[in-house]
Amino acid sequence: MSRQGMNRRSLLLQGGSLALLLGVHEIARGATIVAVRVWPANDYTRVTIESDGRLHSQQLVVGNPPRLAVDVEGIDLNPALRELVGKIKPGDPFINGLRVGQFAPSVVRIVFDLKQTVAPQVFSLAPVAAYQHRLVLDLYPQQAIDPMEALIAERLRDAPKAQGRDSTVAGIAPRNAGAPGDTPAPLRAAPPATDPLGDLMAQQSMRPATPLGGSAPAPGLVAPAPLPPVVGTAPVMPTAPATARGNNGNGSTATASRTDRIIIVALDPGHGGEDPGAIGPNGTREKDIVLQVAHRLRDRINASSVNGNPMRAFLTRDADFFVPLGTRVQKARRVQADLFVSIHADAFTNPDARGASVFALSQTGASSSAARWLANKENQADRVGGVNVGSHEAQVQRAMLDMSTTAQINDSLKLGGAMLGEIRGIGARLHKPRVEQAGFAVLKAPDIPSVLVETAFISNPEEEAKLRSVAYQEDLADALMRGIHRYFAQNPPLARSREL
Repeated sequence: MSRQGMNRRSLLLQGGSLALLLGVHEIARGATIVAVRVWPANDYTRVTIESDGRLHSQQLVVGNPPRLAVDVEGIDLNPALRELVGKIKPGDPFINGLRVGQFAPSVVRIVFDLKQTVAPQVFSLAPVAAYQHRLVLDLYPQQAIDPMEALIAERLRDAPKAQGRDSTVAGIAPRNAGAPGDTPAPLRAAPPATDPLGDLMAQQSMRPATPLGGSAPAPGLVAPAPLPPVVGTAPVMPTAPATARGNNGNGSTATASRTDRIIIVALDPGHGGEDPGAIGPNGTREKDIVLQVAHRLRDRINASSVNGNPMRAFLTRDADFFVPLGTRVQKARRVQADLFVSIHADAFTNPDARGASVFALSQTGASSSAARWLANKENQADRVGGVNVGSHEAQVQRAMLDMSTTAQINDSLKLGGAMLGEIRGIGARLHKPRVEQAGFAVLKAPDIPSVLVETAFISNPEEEAKLRSVAYQEDLADALMRGIHRYFAQNPPLARSREL
């Protein structure tokens, strides 16, 4: 071989060795952090670390003061991770602050200083939608939040405001349409003195206060030794309402533990947290719009009554955080809701699509291909929002397998029809002139009339602008309120007592 050929071969070998070394370096480099996010809420606080490769972690809990340490393996400390410190807000119910540092080569330790003892879940999510790999840290309270307790706490917060108002509050004026006698009378709020939920609140205030997460440690106790890595389990709510009955000796329930009839409407703002829902051409996020509409409708419900029975709204989420589909259904059942209204803003690949829609559940199949497509899209919310399959799988499957009765679907169609008529009455364009049906997972409460309202197409620039408008949101909330009242006027709620 000539000297020139040998030199060429030597250069090729050196280049191959260099490429091999670069490949090894890239493999050893590990994942790169893309973004960090924090979603605080009363139900739980979620922290997500997004990266271009799957992250592995170990965690341990220390009890006094409560702390959670998470070791993330295969990464080095970088500016994105340092941003976590500034993302903790003073109002976070669970995290007081955090520290992050390089614990060992390719191991970053995150230490959460906690406000209360938590039951943590740490799990990984595969890439989906716009997200790459995510490491998720969910900090749940050791004692699961009871939705009924949350409803009472909300009523307690509102009590001072109610004292400054007249006991009779004008509700939503009826729309001048339909045959005589078809338009319900104006809604009126029940006087505070006859508010049965207030009686229940009074009973709750008699109970001894117990701090969340258990009692405080005695003074002078030293911090216990670190616990082994924790595998958290999600708090599972019962699928049927739990009741505590007091017996007065003759087999009857003690009247001190029960309330008169109260009408509870569960409002379900779609998406939230890691799941933004549909995004309009100008960046409007569905999760924000539907929460605003739900808040407006909540105010109307809380100032209304049905045949002298006060109404109360319960929100499956009242802030920007993610709630799994099955948990939304369970929350509504736990508070024994009379109605379930899921609020969304539609989107389609064609920006010309427009109009509001109302959907009920179908046991046999979708009423149209568009309804089937939409149900499939909405049912993917758990994948985007991020569910810990290991701990949530059982409860989600229970919710998904609940067989809704024919009576429930018929009632849902009546409710949807009343709402659709009122939406038409405010001049809004309807995508379909009738209530459609499909297999929406969030509508599968077997004992609660349930509808899903698509307020408009957020993917349509004109309708996106309407959804951002306070005036349109107010009109929409008025229409939904009238639809609820019209439904109850024709289908009076069953007489029953709620017990806690």
